[in-house]
Amino acid sequence: MTNREKFIEIYNACIQREGADKLLDYLCEKTDFFSAPASTRFHGAYEGGLLEHSLNVYECLCDQVKNSRFCKKYGFEFSEESLAIAALLHDICKTNFYKVEMRNVKKNGVWESVPYYTIEDNLPYGHGEKSVYIISGFMKLTRDEAFAIRYHMGFSGTEDANQVGKALEMFPLAFLLCMADMEASYYVEGSPQK
Repeated sequence: MTNREKFIEIYNACIQREGADKLLDYLCEKTDFFSAPASTRFHGAYEGGLLEHSLNVYECLCDQVKNSRFCKKYGFEFSEESLAIAALLHDICKTNFYKVEMRNVKKNGVWESVPYYTIEDNLPYGHGEKSVYIISGFMKLTRDEAFAIRYHMGFSGTEDANQVGKALEMFPLAFLLCMADMEASYYVEGSPQK
């Protein structure tokens, strides 16, 4: 099964909300979601990296909710739908965001033109808030889902630390999505020092 097939299978099995079908059509027909990179030079900086990252975050989030001491200790429970929405769509802001340019690189003493990713932001609306904005154009998010997606970068974003801390305190799904995003980025996709 390809990553695209896996994403669509999880999406259709878990997300039944009104408008979800139109959002999936949008992703499939009007965006580069399934082929875009996740970044220009960090995790997932290759074709299909965004899709792979989204699936990795979903797996990490589901594992955390199912197996974490945190959820058990505080009695946090989340629907399959909320987990799928938050994880699979948290970086939808990166669709139609990257473009390929060429640069010269010296390989074995010879200059060679190679492709690389750059950013072309035609909707400069921030990161997490842009994802919430795009999703909300198709389907309604719960408050937990909206705050989780909005603050999934945690303290590594440019937001005021007090706001981030308050959001993570008030919305446990935001805290868990932030951890799942970091786990996927640094450990599943990255190469941690051992």
